[in-house]
Amino acid sequence: MKNWFNLILLVLLCIPYTSQAQTDPDELGAWYMYVFNTRFKKDSLWGIQGDIQHRNFNIIGDLHQLLIRGGFTYSPKESPLMITAGYAYIKTGIQGNSVASVIENRFYQETSFHIQLGKRIFSNHRFRYEMRFVDNQDFKTRYRYSLFMNIPLNKLKIEPKTVYLASYNEIFINGQRKIGNGKTVPFFDRNRLYAALGYVFKKKLKIQFGIMRQTSNSFGKNQLQLSFHQTI
Repeated sequence: MKNWFNLILLVLLCIPYTSQAQTDPDELGAWYMYVFNTRFKKDSLWGIQGDIQHRNFNIIGDLHQLLIRGGFTYSPKESPLMITAGYAYIKTGIQGNSVASVIENRFYQETSFHIQLGKRIFSNHRFRYEMRFVDNQDFKTRYRYSLFMNIPLNKLKIEPKTVYLASYNEIFINGQRKIGNGKTVPFFDRNRLYAALGYVFKKKLKIQFGIMRQTSNSFGKNQLQLSFHQTI
């Protein structure tokens, strides 16, 4: 158990230094998240998943983004695949005392599938395509790929009373470079690298607390993350 603790500590300490990009003046931000999913009935192939996120430039009080997202899911029989189509509303603020904001309406489609590696490593791959309608910008698209990994520490699988290591890396690629009014965005949008400790309270409820390093060609920022995950 001591070796696991040392590994987690090393990962958490290394994340803030993974980029040479310029760092946000208010270095440490925080994201507070509620993630849910459900099926229309017990054995249904169809369901709903979504999340609500309150993102701050600082620990609390200076709103960066409010994100509300939800979609319909389909899971084919005897397959690890899950297919989702949904919509997200995003309100983005400006750092400091400004009350100005930018609204984005986003439609997305995604495919995800899980793979177990050995006895203790549970991975999930997610491919997401986004169609984005942002205030005062032309229509644009974005491609995202995420690799998630969960490793139980005190048990062989993730079940009630399990402490586990959670991590992911996600890369974002812009579909269009020109966004209107003579402005352009780079091909590479951003990358997110995350590590956390999780705990399963009961079969359908767990919590994670960790840190995420978000980087682009022009900035880098550390975000504390506290998230609740529930199957309804």
